[in-house]
Amino acid sequence: MEMDKNQVCSEEKHSLKNMVSRLFVEKLRSLPGRVWRQIWKVGHDDPRRVMHSLKVGLSLTLVSLLYLTESLYKGIGQDAIWAVMTVVVVLEFTAGATLCKGLNRGLGTLCAGSLAFLIEYIAHESGHVFRAIFIGIAVFLIGAAATYLRFFPYVKKNYDYGVVIFLLTFNLITVSSYRVHNVQHIAHDRFYTIAIGCGVCLIMSLLILPNWSGEDLHNLTVCKLEGLARSIEACINEYFRDSEINEDRSSSSSSEEEDPIYKGYKVVLDSKSTDETLALHASWEPRHSRHCYRYPWQQYVKLGDTLRHFAYAAVALHGCLQSEIQTPRTVRALFKKPCVRVAEEVVSVLMELADSIRKQRHCSPGLLSDNLHEALQDLNNAIKSQPRLFLGSNRSQTTNMLAVAAAAANQKPTKGSNQTSLSSYKTDTSALLEWRTKRVANQSKESDRKSLRPQLSKIALTSLEFSEALPFAAFSSLLLEMVVRLELVIEQVEELGRMANFKELKPGVEVVVTCDAMPTKKTREVQPHLGSHDIE
Repeated sequence: MEMDKNQVCSEEKHSLKNMVSRLFVEKLRSLPGRVWRQIWKVGHDDPRRVMHSLKVGLSLTLVSLLYLTESLYKGIGQDAIWAVMTVVVVLEFTAGATLCKGLNRGLGTLCAGSLAFLIEYIAHESGHVFRAIFIGIAVFLIGAAATYLRFFPYVKKNYDYGVVIFLLTFNLITVSSYRVHNVQHIAHDRFYTIAIGCGVCLIMSLLILPNWSGEDLHNLTVCKLEGLARSIEACINEYFRDSEINEDRSSSSSSEEEDPIYKGYKVVLDSKSTDETLALHASWEPRHSRHCYRYPWQQYVKLGDTLRHFAYAAVALHGCLQSEIQTPRTVRALFKKPCVRVAEEVVSVLMELADSIRKQRHCSPGLLSDNLHEALQDLNNAIKSQPRLFLGSNRSQTTNMLAVAAAAANQKPTKGSNQTSLSSYKTDTSALLEWRTKRVANQSKESDRKSLRPQLSKIALTSLEFSEALPFAAFSSLLLEMVVRLELVIEQVEELGRMANFKELKPGVEVVVTCDAMPTKKTREVQPHLGSHDIE
């Protein structure tokens, strides 16, 4: 028997090892395919990534010639490696980000070198002992002052990287000058190589297929408006579809990222840092518009804040679909037509705003047309036509419900039972008054409170006649809130058009935007590419 058991165990272990080995071999075989699909997906989502990678490779090759070519290496020496490091640190995805880091690096290096030579000139005349003390005091004061300067919001936002480079360069030159005698020659060569690296980066970013941060911010704003329109349209269709809402909720929760409603407003909610970064980088870019004026990139940030305020209503509207308590399908059908009409008008306005920003033209004068006001009036009339659903038809039922609660509170539970019985109770107002009197007298008794709470919740859920329409009341109120917040979005878009000198809409041209024309193009992922404080 024992030999049989050992043989069975050994066979099971052997089969388990074979299964693990087969799984490992299958994963190993599928690894190249999965890697290739991921590589293809990253490049297919945004082909500019491939071009940027090629530009970085070409830039590194060019600056490496300073180190690889014998004639250039003799003139510059080992400081040529600083050009390679500058390209790695400075060259960013967009032209604005490259300009921001490149100019910060160049300005910080120049200021630090000038100040370091001034300190060296003063310290050189003070003798060997006082020279060390003077350099130490200068390093302390300049380091403390520059670090404190980084706390200023304007400096932190625009020149933080330049201040870091200033500190690094100043300390390298000042401290090394105490032991190295030809520090001036080293600083000159280092500054020249850094300038060469920055020049290569600027040429690659500005002249060879440039990626503008301003265009990314402009396109991202259009995508956010269209995403909100798609989210609202999908939410309305989901709420008023023929089948029940909660049927597929468990399956849909697992695939939340694929939900079109969630994807529509997620782009808006997650765009705050991206908007601010793109607006900052766009402010560094040269004016490439029709007019050489300061483009209002910060207005895009304000519009993004307003869109997030609008998106919160879309999130709440989506929450109505995922609520545990739902209005019956028959009740929702009574208000389907006016609600769908209001939503269609809101979607139409959002699409018109997106189209106006895309084409850089002003919105049509009748953007908030009479159709939207008529749809709101129809919804109001539909709600008023069904007062019983929202106000209740018989007040006596509410009184009886309270009387039942009073009797339930007076009924003491028996031993060994967790339930309270409702064998006998009064249904008139005297029972309610009697319960209130006893309730005040026995307010300190913990057993009464424990027996009252579960009974009240059970009776309330089964006796309130108008509870079925309460979820729809929340849904309709959110639709009205969307219309109010939509006016704020329109104001920000009109302000953007005025500040950016959008084209005037030609008289007699009627702009018609329908929901069927909504683009299905995938939203391009915009990378903020914040410059990190690299230490070389």
